[in-house]
Amino acid sequence: MKIQERTGAGAGRSAAPAQPSVGDRLPTPPRERKPALAALAVLLILVGALGATMLVLQAGDRIEVVKVTKEVQAGESLTDSDVTSVMVAKDDNIHYIEWAQLDTIKSYKAKSTLYAGTLAVGEMFAKKASLPAGKASVGLALKEGTYPADIKAGDIVSAYRVGSTGSGSSNSEGNSGSGGTSVGGALVDNARVNSVVADDDATVSTGNLSLTLLVDQADAAALASAAAANEVAIVHVPGN
Repeated sequence: MKIQERTGAGAGRSAAPAQPSVGDRLPTPPRERKPALAALAVLLILVGALGATMLVLQAGDRIEVVKVTKEVQAGESLTDSDVTSVMVAKDDNIHYIEWAQLDTIKSYKAKSTLYAGTLAVGEMFAKKASLPAGKASVGLALKEGTYPADIKAGDIVSAYRVGSTGSGSSNSEGNSGSGGTSVGGALVDNARVNSVVADDDATVSTGNLSLTLLVDQADAAALASAAAANEVAIVHVPGN
């Protein structure tokens, strides 16, 4: 009986799983340290912080400058209706016209055409009006019917020579008549209108118009000659 009890007790103990001792655990591999990557991460953080700081400083250093809102032709001056004010980041390398300088710059002339949306800078203006190289300014006095009714400064036009035919003369198609208008070739294919002034009297509308055209120097003589004889007609061309 005692032998059976001992055998049973031993069988119960052998059924339990054996626990490994501390010395049987696998060794953990040591972590590989990468000081170069850590230094690079710190450097990137510093650069990012410095860049953000510079942006904040630049955003805070802003000035009020002149922005052109309407097209201004070469040789003309700015007016209050041509401009507005905007805030921009200050840059010593760009010679902005500050809003406080607007009254001063009004006495200057635009060196070339200033388009709407342009920020005004000092290099765009001169004390005296000057023409672009190779260009000439020609004045025209036009009668009603020899120009488009909606013509305005900045338009691109062509100028044609026209003349009245006498009684019994033939027109360009060979038809006779008591009078009419003959049209010659184009004096100027592409000219820019610099200014438009109506010659209307205070009480009577004459319909006459004075134009100043910016043309190539080679075309100036022929256009001025035809203008002196009142033989010029203006038409709009593509490009306006």
